[in-house]
Amino acid sequence: MGHGLYINSLIYGIEYDNTEINEEYRKQLEQKAEEKGLETLYQEACKIDEKAMENISPNDKKRIIRVLEIYKQTGKTKTELEEHSRKELKYDYKVFITNMDREKLYEKINKRVDIMLEHGLIEETKNILKSYNEFPTAMQAIGYKETKDYLDGIISKEELTEKIKMETRRYAKRQLTWFKRIEDAIWLEMENGVEQNLRKIMEVLDN
Repeated sequence: MGHGLYINSLIYGIEYDNTEINEEYRKQLEQKAEEKGLETLYQEACKIDEKAMENISPNDKKRIIRVLEIYKQTGKTKTELEEHSRKELKYDYKVFITNMDREKLYEKINKRVDIMLEHGLIEETKNILKSYNEFPTAMQAIGYKETKDYLDGIISKEELTEKIKMETRRYAKRQLTWFKRIEDAIWLEMENGVEQNLRKIMEVLDN
């Protein structure tokens, strides 16, 4: 999601909210997630702001809570606030998005996860957890959260591998959904090769 927000800031002039944090409400949400599961908050957020949730992982507690907080504080959804904050830009821009056959993309994702695990993801997660009294927000990222579940004995090594692969594939799908909403984007198909895509870029920039 982070990349999408940066892109929206650049091409739509969106200034993201500085909505004041209601610490009491945040604690209530965190307690609810603890008692009833994060999935409960995720479903609530989906009902409030389906569009914003298209690119938020069911495991991303921080951003799920933020969607709920914004609605509680302002009475408007995160999507509504973003649409109202768009500004006219003083520069021209072109957005190029690389695309790949879905099956090939998923193969690459699966291979990348295997490499991450081979290169010490489990040990890295162990070392990070030793440095904190509680689970740090940054470790809600795909890979760390699943590895913590494995270290806590909640899932097996095989389940760990498959879960990271599945969550990464879902994340890739959400990003594609996000990018498809970008107006006038130029899509570059990876199967066309570097030279052909470079020619396409130059043709667009020359016009």
